[in-house]
Amino acid sequence: MSKIQQNNWTTPSQRTKLQSEDCSPKVNIMFMKTHKTASSTLLNILFRFGEKHKLKFAFPDGRNDFFYPSPFLCSQVKDYQPGECFNIVCNHMRFDAQEVAKLLPADAAYITILRDPAELFESSFHYYRRAVPLTWRIYGDDKLAEFLHDPWAFYHPEAYNSFYLRNMLFFDFGFDNNLDADDPHVARVIHTLSQHFHLVLIAEYFEESLILLKDTLCWTTNDLLFFKLNARKGSSVSRLTPELRAKALEWNGADWRLYQHFNSTFWARVESYGKTRMEQEVNELRRRNAKMKAVCIEGGDAVEARMIRDSSLLPWQPVGESSILGYNMRKDIDPKYRTLCRKMLTPEIQYLSELGVSLWLTRLWGWFKDAIY
Repeated sequence: MSKIQQNNWTTPSQRTKLQSEDCSPKVNIMFMKTHKTASSTLLNILFRFGEKHKLKFAFPDGRNDFFYPSPFLCSQVKDYQPGECFNIVCNHMRFDAQEVAKLLPADAAYITILRDPAELFESSFHYYRRAVPLTWRIYGDDKLAEFLHDPWAFYHPEAYNSFYLRNMLFFDFGFDNNLDADDPHVARVIHTLSQHFHLVLIAEYFEESLILLKDTLCWTTNDLLFFKLNARKGSSVSRLTPELRAKALEWNGADWRLYQHFNSTFWARVESYGKTRMEQEVNELRRRNAKMKAVCIEGGDAVEARMIRDSSLLPWQPVGESSILGYNMRKDIDPKYRTLCRKMLTPEIQYLSELGVSLWLTRLWGWFKDAIY
């Protein structure tokens, strides 16, 4: 295992001063990978960082998640032995702080990412709808609008996979996703998560989030380079009217309170970091990403699944659809960029395989869903 960096956690303004004097990259990281929040893009960044520094990942055994939606247990980690520490935990799980803490050194940085709950609900509703029997009896061309006009006509808390339809962030973090926004437990959950996580990123401000991540972990801009992964094609996205957005936020009220709290703390950190400095750093990251896009990506943009020539770059698709975009890698890449380009373009499932993870259950499910649909 790589040498463990001992950390005394400080405020962003304090870290700014420290970084100019002495700063070593933090290598012990818990990334709580939430659903439909740009987390796959961040996962690719973590995979590359871990490979670069030869870090030890805590990976699932046989699949790409830790037996989600079951609560996380250390026994779900491949080759786990009590007392053994890992550097990075980053696959999908239903969070359990006590279990996760058994895997990591005490100085580990806990990071997660949130997304506007109305947009998250829209994305989850469409992505998982064929895996949620509750949605099968919704008729009409706009199933999302039909559901939001009267959610309780279709929703039941105990139904199979119902967690995909309400307060999914609360569920991912291991809490009751059927709490109403005004339930006292919601405030307690938010306080608990504030104690656990050193940095909460915001998907709508992904580049600013990465700059704060760099500041928190003492990374470099090179560590942050990314291409947007797992984006949906435009025709599969429902544009929420103001009325539907309001209904989605009301239905996902616990998540909305969670998001509002951490969105506020996020911008407080940006303020502390310095708005001018943040703008400069974001512009530099965009410039570097644009350069890599020109170097790596044929045509410069993502394409539909049917247009991807190399199956090793084909993203996992939702049940019965091919709505997730991917990329074709240029053939004339300068050799010095070829390895980096391929890693930046490699989807999660294929990257896990390259890192040595057995995915036989995931692949079996993939074969089954493709055969059925």
